Amino acid sequence: MDFGFSSVDDEFRVEVRDWLAAHAPQACDRRSWERALGAAGWIGLGWPEGGYGNRTGSLTQQVAWAEEYARSGAPPRSGHIGENLLAPTLLAHGTDEQKARFLPPVAAGDELWCQGYSEPGAGSDLAGVRTRAEPAPDGRSYRVTGQKIWTSLAHEADWCFVLARTDPHSRRHHGLTFLLVPMDQPGRIEVRPIRQLTGTSDFNEVFFDGAHARVEHVVGAPGEGWRVAMSLLGFERGVSTLAQQIGFAQELGRVVHAAVETGAAGDPVVRERLVRLWAELRTMRWNALRTLGGTGGPGAPSVAKLLWAGWHQRLGEVAVQVRGAAASVGPYDWTPAAPYELDDAQHLFLFSRADTIYGGSDQIQRTIIAERVLGLPRQPKG
Repeated sequence: MDFGFSSVDDEFRVEVRDWLAAHAPQACDRRSWERALGAAGWIGLGWPEGGYGNRTGSLTQQVAWAEEYARSGAPPRSGHIGENLLAPTLLAHGTDEQKARFLPPVAAGDELWCQGYSEPGAGSDLAGVRTRAEPAPDGRSYRVTGQKIWTSLAHEADWCFVLARTDPHSRRHHGLTFLLVPMDQPGRIEVRPIRQLTGTSDFNEVFFDGAHARVEHVVGAPGEGWRVAMSLLGFERGVSTLAQQIGFAQELGRVVHAAVETGAAGDPVVRERLVRLWAELRTMRWNALRTLGGTGGPGAPSVAKLLWAGWHQRLGEVAVQVRGAAASVGPYDWTPAAPYELDDAQHLFLFSRADTIYGGSDQIQRTIIAERVLGLPRQPKG
């Protein structure tokens, strides 16, 4: 596929840029911003037309939207999990009733979602899920009990899609079910923020104590949760990868500016690292475009994750290197009881430490490439 932008795409890009310039500065909070995006039809550009309240766009227009959004400085999205993960999964595996119930509120920005996958003992090894879901005596619902962790935006979410074990005698990827669980269940669901090295709390622990999930909110069929969950993960690295790279380019630009400002750019080793980072970022962009064009191959998502995770960590290291001793100094008025503020370089360095772990660790990605793409012997499970 020749992945190029047409004159129609260029006109669309101008429309997007003008709309964001007019509306992004007025955003007051993230939920209101999601509703503003929904009212303008910007949520669900990649969905088919189906009366869900979204406008549709070609693949190149979806890329243009994602790139212009990243450039605009608009607020971080709260609805991307519902739009980019849940919605494609429902379109692929959901019933007509599930699509009609859940897609319009996502498109309108009215309902936010979080992902209930990882657990303390089942992170990258997702088949180790221990959260259980037992049928209620009335046969109309399940009772979900267990713990999820590293749950992004759970403190804002209205719903959570949960991978739970419905067959108590099953092992590994067998006997799992994909459930849609409402978060507003006081006494049955508790959300605890996780304080990160950066001082922020975007991740959470979620505790389910007999939380209700209706039987008609099972996606796929009971016991087919692994198939549905793996399908969802396939949607995780699509158009949004290119928007992520726009953000990376902006971060790299700030690091280069700091290197010039501090004089670190005069060091040939630093210059070599900066040039290499620039070249690798360009390579990642072309690799992402090739993947979207359908020529990336079966291991493309794993290759992409390996590329950007390591790249972003190296950028964080250079970001503090060019700052020198100042990068290790925090605010003078910090106290243990009060949140502390980090500058951009410090935040980048600390947050990027997790890049090679979340979303599938580097070890898992290498195993996928080795076994499923290169055909190497499977790693012994012990």
